[in-house]
Amino acid sequence: MIAKLTALPFYAKLSLTLVGLIALGFLIIAGKDVLDPLMFGFLFAILLLPVSNFFERKCRLPRSAGAFLSILLFVFLVGGIMYLVATQISRLADDWPMLKKQIDQSTADAQGWIQSTFHMNMDKQMDYIHSTTSKLMSSGTSVIGHTFLSVSGMLLFFAFIIIFTFLIMFYRKLLFQFVLKAFGDEHEDTVHDIAENVQSILRQYILGLLLEMVIVAGIACTVFWIVGIRYAALLGIITGLFNIIPYVGIFTALALSTLITFATGALTKALIVAISVIAIHAVDANVLLPIIVGSKVRLNALITFLGILLGEMLWGLSGMFLSIPTIAIMKIIFDRIESLKPWGYLLGGDYEYKKSAEKKMKTE
Repeated sequence: MIAKLTALPFYAKLSLTLVGLIALGFLIIAGKDVLDPLMFGFLFAILLLPVSNFFERKCRLPRSAGAFLSILLFVFLVGGIMYLVATQISRLADDWPMLKKQIDQSTADAQGWIQSTFHMNMDKQMDYIHSTTSKLMSSGTSVIGHTFLSVSGMLLFFAFIIIFTFLIMFYRKLLFQFVLKAFGDEHEDTVHDIAENVQSILRQYILGLLLEMVIVAGIACTVFWIVGIRYAALLGIITGLFNIIPYVGIFTALALSTLITFATGALTKALIVAISVIAIHAVDANVLLPIIVGSKVRLNALITFLGILLGEMLWGLSGMFLSIPTIAIMKIIFDRIESLKPWGYLLGGDYEYKKSAEKKMKTE
């Protein structure tokens, strides 16, 4: 059977490959509700595995108790970050009258600019605003319903992630033995090598990403506090959190920080915040990212950006976050299978070329 497949002409092999990719893409999209939390559970299980091993070996706890305690510590950490963000947002809500006044003033200035530039009087502008507002109010019930469903779905999503994380940590030996049996004894060393590298690289990548987030948030908070921006802590945390999403996150943080600053202060401070966020991103991309995260996952920028776009198309925001770890796993597998090594080189690119060139120069 294998000989017949290898004897097929190129266009037949290409057609089979395309059909396989289309079928795989369909299964990924159709199984999003299960695969999405499963992937997050897999990543968190790898991240928390050393903590669970500590409880099992040092504290002599059973595997279930070690996994449960490690997940509980992680939930408390995430809950603390969410509580910090919520307290900052509550301060923003307390100043709503001032924000409303600032927005009204900015709206009046914008209306005056529109009237002088496009010769559209105030009455036409107000009629348009009132008609738009009435349409929004008429659909208010459906908006509230969608919001409630979104919040409920998000809580259920987080619950699935916790359950998958616990089960993967609890049955980790069973799952690994299944992989060994599936690939046979002749590939046991390769499977062990891939599993060890996947754990090491993904754990270092996630920890590096979290460290980078903390550093960026700290720098942003300090800069905003020195400049005298209101809600400097909130804006700094927003900048750090959205910085986790490569390429796209910085634009979201820039828009949110600029809008909040504009609503609570002058236009000049909003411009200062925008310039500060861009400068922080430049330092992060050129200094922090290569040192903290870049050494963990060697992927070229083209593949990374394509992966983020495909991840967003398939799974939305979570797909954007999961794209880089998924490509990193693929690269580890490709680099250790002879027939797939060219694909591993494509994902890494110049990194492997420079590394091999340096080794060649040392040997010479």
